[in-house]
Amino acid sequence: MNINVKVYLHAKETNFLQSGNFPVLSSDFKKDPDWTAAVATYEWIQQIKANFADSKDFRIDQVVYNDDIDITELVKNVRSIV
Repeated sequence: MNINVKVYLHAKETNFLQSGNFPVLSSDFKKDPDWTAAVATYEWIQQIKANFADSKDFRIDQVVYNDDIDITELVKNVRSIV
């Protein structure tokens, strides 16, 4: 199964939007859709962040999946678990 994600980020004094379509395990998604989406999105954000390694102001402003489900706080909390 795939989810659509929009990530609103800030880096190098600029706000920007990244969007993508990601596969997630259907079984995990059925158990806890928001957490499954948050983990997949967190991993993707880490790849984006690597492109801004010298940006000390990198931050996640908002994360939405499947058009209107806000998982911003979950994504921010993934790093404390992963």
